[in-house]
Amino acid sequence: MTKFNTHTKIAIANVSRRGLLKGVAATGGLVLAAQFPIVSGAFADYPTGATEMPNGTVNNPKVFISIGSDGTVSIVAARAEMGNGAARTALPMMVADELEADWKRVRVVQGPGDERTYGNQDTDGSRSVRHWIQPMRQCGAAARMMLEQAAATEWKVELAEVEAKDHEVVHKPSGRKLSYGHLAAAAAALPVPAADKLRLKDAGAFRYIGKGTTPAYDLFDITTGKAVYGQDVILPGMKFAVIARPPVLGGKVASVDASAALKVPGVEKVVTLPPPPAVYKFAPLGGVAVIASNTWAALKGRDALKITWDDGPNKSYDSKAYRAHLEAAVKQPGKVERNVGDVDKALGSAARVITREYYAPHLHHATMEPPAATARMNEGRWEVWAPVQSPGGTREDVAAALSVTTAEITLYPTLLGGGFGRKSKCDFAIEAALLSRELGGTPVKVVWTREDDVRHGFYHTVTAERFEAGLDASNNVVGWRHRSASPSILSTFAPDPKHPFFIELGMGLVDTPFNVPNIRVESGEAQSHVRIGWFRSVNNVVNAWAIQSFVAEMANELGKDPKDFLLELIGPPRIVDPREQVTTPWWNYGEPFQTYPVDTGRLRNVAELAAREAGWGKQLPKGQGLGIAAHRSFVTYVASVVHVVVDKGKLTIPRVDTAIDCGYCVHPERVRSQIEGAAVMGLTLAKYGAITVKNGAVEQSNFNDYPVVRIDEAPVEVRTHIVEHAIDVPPSGVGEPGMPPFAPALCNAIFAATGKRIRELPIGDQLV
Repeated sequence: MTKFNTHTKIAIANVSRRGLLKGVAATGGLVLAAQFPIVSGAFADYPTGATEMPNGTVNNPKVFISIGSDGTVSIVAARAEMGNGAARTALPMMVADELEADWKRVRVVQGPGDERTYGNQDTDGSRSVRHWIQPMRQCGAAARMMLEQAAATEWKVELAEVEAKDHEVVHKPSGRKLSYGHLAAAAAALPVPAADKLRLKDAGAFRYIGKGTTPAYDLFDITTGKAVYGQDVILPGMKFAVIARPPVLGGKVASVDASAALKVPGVEKVVTLPPPPAVYKFAPLGGVAVIASNTWAALKGRDALKITWDDGPNKSYDSKAYRAHLEAAVKQPGKVERNVGDVDKALGSAARVITREYYAPHLHHATMEPPAATARMNEGRWEVWAPVQSPGGTREDVAAALSVTTAEITLYPTLLGGGFGRKSKCDFAIEAALLSRELGGTPVKVVWTREDDVRHGFYHTVTAERFEAGLDASNNVVGWRHRSASPSILSTFAPDPKHPFFIELGMGLVDTPFNVPNIRVESGEAQSHVRIGWFRSVNNVVNAWAIQSFVAEMANELGKDPKDFLLELIGPPRIVDPREQVTTPWWNYGEPFQTYPVDTGRLRNVAELAAREAGWGKQLPKGQGLGIAAHRSFVTYVASVVHVVVDKGKLTIPRVDTAIDCGYCVHPERVRSQIEGAAVMGLTLAKYGAITVKNGAVEQSNFNDYPVVRIDEAPVEVRTHIVEHAIDVPPSGVGEPGMPPFAPALCNAIFAATGKRIRELPIGDQLV
C-alpha cells in the first residue's frame, strides 16, 4: 500500500501583525498563514496542489487561520463551496481537530477571489481533501503548539506539563486552564514551530477527522433558507437583466428591433453584446440584453424583441446525422493512443472475435440553481457576486473582459446551487460586469432561466465507442481494441484538435487496467459544434459505461458470471503503469504515480466488496436482476452493484451497493452523501439524459424535455461501503468517482432482469 510522509514540510508564517485578513478573519489575536511548497527529494511523492506556471512562478495554495481575543477560531475557505462540504466543512474540520478547537466556536469565512493571496481556488477534480489534508493539519498543529507555549510561559512551567484540550490549555499537574482567547495575543508574539518539530495527532486522538459526526457547516442556513446563493444577492438600486443569446454556437445578431421591448413597463435599456471570439473559452455568447427594474419586466421585454440571427458555421449541425459520422469513424482505424503487443495479429488469429458498439449523447449539468451573477462599480472598484467554482479564475476573466487589472476587481463567491463543472465557467459573471459597465457601474444582476441554461450550456461530449475482443480456443481474451470518437473539450479553449487530448484520454480510456496481452486504443476524428465543458467525472462517465457494459456482454456470450469475468479481466493484484504504453503523456489526475499508481488489487477489492454486500449470486424473482461495474477515476476505486426490478416496462431500483476505496476517509458522512448523490444523478443521466441538436440549436428547454429523476424514481436504498485505511494512506477523490460505475451497473442489471441489452443512452423507452 502506497503511503505518504505525514510530516511533509510546508511554510507556516505568523502574520498576526500584518493586517492581511482585515474583515475576513478574527483580529486581536493569532493569525497563521500556511503556504504549500513545490516539494522535492524525500517529499516529492506528496501531492500539495502547488504547480509551476508557464511563466516560472509558483501557484501555491495557502491556508489562513486566526484565533481572536474572544476565542473565536476563524478559518478562511479559499475555495468555493459547491454543496459537497469540502471547502466549508472537511478542510476547516481538519484544522479544528489538530487545533483541539471546539467546532461550535469555529467560524468559516469565505475568502474572495484572489489567487495571489490564496493560490489556486478551483473547486474541481475531486482534489480539495487530497491536496489540503496535510497543510490543514499542520497549520492547526502549529497554532495548538503556540498556544501551549504561551500558556507554559505565563504559568512559568515546563512545556511538557501543558496540553491543549477542547479550546483550552490545561496544566496537567494542577488542572489549571487558560482559554484560547486569553492566550491568543501572547501566542501571536511567538515564532512558528519549525516544520520538523510539528506534533501531529495520532489518528486515535482525532475528534472530527474520520468520524463522520461533524455536521456540514452551512447545514442550518441551507435548510432554513438563510444561505446566500447567486440568485439571492440583492443590492440597492439593482437592475435585472436577461439575454437573448444566439441559438447556434458561433451565431451573432444580424439585426434587432427593440422598439416593442422598450415599451414594456419596467424595461430601461436594450444592449447588443458582441459575439465571442473564435476560441470560446468562458466568453459570453453575445446576443441582446434587456435591462429592467425587475426580472419579470426583463423577461417580457426579451419576448418582445425582434431579432434576426446570423447562425454562422454551425447552423447545419444535426446531432442525429452526427451520430452516424461518429459511428462510421469508429469502424475505421483511428489515431493510436495506446498500444501493447500486436493487436492486429491477436485479432487476426483469434478463435473468435466479439464486437460491440455503444453510443452516448451530449449531456447537460442541469444544476438546481441556473447561473446568476451580480456586478457593480463601488468606490472606484468593480465588485462581482457569483456562484462560481473558480473564484480566482473568474476574477481574472472579468478583469480581462473589462480591460482592467485584477486589483480593480473584488469577486465574492456565493454558495453554489449545484455545480458539476458548469459553474467552473464564468460567462454569466462576465455578462453581469459588461452590462453594469453599460449602466455606468449601476448594480446589474444577470438572470439565466432554466431554458437559457439548457440551451446555452457547456455540454458533456457525445461519443461513439467500438470494441473488438479476440479470444483463443480456451476463451481467454488475447486481444482488445477500443475505438472511441468524441469531440474534445479542448475545442472550448483552443483551436479544435478533433481528437481527445491527454487529460481526456487519461479518464478511463488509455488506462483500462485489464490483464490482456495485446491492447490498442484508438481515437477517431470528431469536430465540435457546441461548447464542450467539464462535467461531473467528465469522460469517465462514458468510458466506464461502454467498457463495463462490454465486459458484461462478453461474460454473457461466454456463459460466465459477470462478476467473475470482470475479475478475470482485471487479473491478479499488481501495479499497472500506462506511461510507457501511450503515445501522449498519461494523465494521472495531476498526481505523482508513485503515490497514486494504478493498483488492480484495490480495484478487485471494491468489486468483490460491493458484490459480497449486495448478495451477489442470490436467486431473484423473474423481472429482477443485479448488475456490477467497477472503475478507477480521480485516483479512487469504486464499484457498484445495482438491483433492478422491471415490471411491464417500469424500472425501479430497490437497492444500490457501492464500495469506495478513497484512501484515508476524512469525513465518512460526506462520502456517503456523495455516493448517494451519484446514484441519483447517474440514474438521471442513464434514464433521461440527452441533449439533441437540430439546425445547430439545442432542442431541449426545461425539465419537461430534459428530465431529472423524481423522488419516486430514485433508488430506494443506497448503501455505501468505505474501505478503511490508516491515516498514512493518502486520501483521494470522492465527489466524482461515484458516477462512472452506476450507468453500466444499471444497464447490466437490466439485462439480467429482462435479457434486453442497452447499447445507447439514455434508456428512455427501450424497456417498453
